[in-house]
Amino acid sequence: MGYRCAILGCGGRAAGHARAYELIDRGELVACCDLLEERATSFAEQFAIPRWYTDLDEMLEAEELDVVQMVTTPTIRYSLMKQLSDARVPAVIVEKPIAIGADDYRQLRELEAESDTKFVVNHQLRYHPRVLDLLEHVQSGGIGEVRCLDASAMLPMNGQGVHVLDLMFAFAGYIEFSAVQGACAGFDDINGTHPSPESASALISFVDGTRGVLQSGEGVPVMAQDQPRHMHKRIATYGTTGMTHWTMHSWEKTVDGELQTGEHVYAEEDTQGQANLTNATFDWIEDDDAVAPTNLATSLDEWLVILACYYSTVHKTVVEFPFDPPDDLLEQYIDFVGAKWENPHA
Repeated sequence: MGYRCAILGCGGRAAGHARAYELIDRGELVACCDLLEERATSFAEQFAIPRWYTDLDEMLEAEELDVVQMVTTPTIRYSLMKQLSDARVPAVIVEKPIAIGADDYRQLRELEAESDTKFVVNHQLRYHPRVLDLLEHVQSGGIGEVRCLDASAMLPMNGQGVHVLDLMFAFAGYIEFSAVQGACAGFDDINGTHPSPESASALISFVDGTRGVLQSGEGVPVMAQDQPRHMHKRIATYGTTGMTHWTMHSWEKTVDGELQTGEHVYAEEDTQGQANLTNATFDWIEDDDAVAPTNLATSLDEWLVILACYYSTVHKTVVEFPFDPPDDLLEQYIDFVGAKWENPHA
């Protein structure tokens, strides 16, 4: 059977986590948990999961789990992650976005520093087969030295902008960044749990001179006609001798000066990407040096870029790093745009 795994939170996104186990041979879903009994039982039946729970402590005591896949809202990230850490769960896969503001960002920094639990943030795009192919091409020098990265998502930043920001970090080689200049507008509390600017743009300066351009919300490139808003994620990487471009429907790369192109089926890529991410988590459990690329520390570095966008907008300044955001930064931004919001889980 291998690793004993469970899903915490049985809403719609959890199905993508569960389907990936059709492609996984080192672990098995042995339990699921949701506050709503009907949802937990229905999910367990749909994916042939032998046991279901409505109480997390009860599940943790009964199951001796190796991995918990935490598919819950970002407004309650820290409390559940701390609970899983205190229970000494070896690894936890956490849905994105990792945070909503600066106060929970700071709590998660402290948790990451003190916890023995290996936290992996669920940026499954990073593990899509086509993305892995393009990353290998860039990392092997196929486009020369990286000079510029251009990423966009039509949903707001907390919806899917964080996904393409994670891809930007990967294609940049996870080098440090030195400055962020952001411009955010409007406010949208997606599903009542994902507070975010309606649109946001950021110019990111990396320490080696590479530049990154990140956009989310209105005005981003349209990648395919007659597709819903969430189907317009993309990232292009430009180097000294060539380029790559990934979208949810297609890909491009230059090889020895010649442009190669193709298409892919996103749903198939996404299931394999989710399986690859889960397998990377297993690898990290087995070898402390095999750190999953979308680990919590790296994801918090990425979240700091989002916070810098908020600060840059509110205070009309370029944010130089290191940057220590004020705890009430999200509230500052909401006040700045004249919106109202109350954390439903505060």
